[in-house]
Amino acid sequence: MDKNTLLQVWPIPAFDDNYIWCVHDGHFALVVDPGDAGPVLNYLAQEKLSLTGILVTHHHADHTGGILELLNTLGTSIPVYGPTNNEIPGRTIAMMEGDKFDIVSPRISLSVLEVPGHTLDHIAYFANVQTNSPEPILLCGDTLFASGCGRLFEGTPTQMTLSLAKFAALPKNTLVYCTHEYTLSNIRFALAVEPNNRQLIEWSEKAQALRAQNIPTLPTTIAQELQTNPFMRCDQADVVAAAKEISGQQNLPSTAHVLAAIRAWKDRF
Repeated sequence: MDKNTLLQVWPIPAFDDNYIWCVHDGHFALVVDPGDAGPVLNYLAQEKLSLTGILVTHHHADHTGGILELLNTLGTSIPVYGPTNNEIPGRTIAMMEGDKFDIVSPRISLSVLEVPGHTLDHIAYFANVQTNSPEPILLCGDTLFASGCGRLFEGTPTQMTLSLAKFAALPKNTLVYCTHEYTLSNIRFALAVEPNNRQLIEWSEKAQALRAQNIPTLPTTIAQELQTNPFMRCDQADVVAAAKEISGQQNLPSTAHVLAAIRAWKDRF
C-alpha cells in the first residue's frame, strides 16, 4: 500500500463484543484500547504491520489488559497514549483536553477531547480531514455507542451531557469508532424511547441485516447519532416526553435531567 493511500481503520474482535480498532497504512499501525493482546498480535502478523503506538481512552481492563503483553512482545519503546490516570498499565504519554499530536507512521494528526461520564478519566481522539483521510475520525471508547452511550460508572449525567455535546459539535460526516458491538440492544431501547422515529426504524432494519451477516454495525457517524441516538437527542420533544413518562417527573429542566431519566431507564431495560 502506498504511503499516500487512505488509512484503514480495521476492527479486531476481542472478548464477546469488543472492537480493538487498528489504524494502519499497510505498513505501520496504531491500536486503540487493546484489552487483549492475542487478537492484536495475530492481526499484525497476518497483515505484516509494525505497531508504532497504542491509544487508550480509559482505564477499564477490557481496554487496557493487553498493553503490557504487546509492549513485552513488540518493544517497550512503543508509546502508549492515555488519560492522566496512573491505573493504565504502560502509559507513557498523558493526554489532556486540547492536546494535539502528530504520528508520522501511519500519518495521522490527533486532538484530544476529555469526555467524562462513563469514567472520570475518559478521553477521545479526533482526527480531522487530512490528505490521506477523506473523513474525520473519532475514536470514542465507551462514551458514545451507536444509538447509545456508556453506563455512568463514575461520572454524572451532566458530565455525560457535556461530553456528548462535544461530539455533537464535530463535523456531521465524522466516522465514529465505538469499542463495543452493542448496536442491536441499543436500538431496541432507542425504539422504546422513540417508536415513531423513521430514521431509527430504518437504521434498525439495516443494523439487523449487517449483524445477520456478522458484519460490524460500526463505524457510525455523528449525523446518524443525532438522528437515532436518544442520548444525543435529549432536547427533542419525543425524547423529553418519554423521559417524563418513565420517570414520573413532569419537571425535567435541562437536557442533563432528561439524560439522567433515560439512562436510568436503559440501566434496567
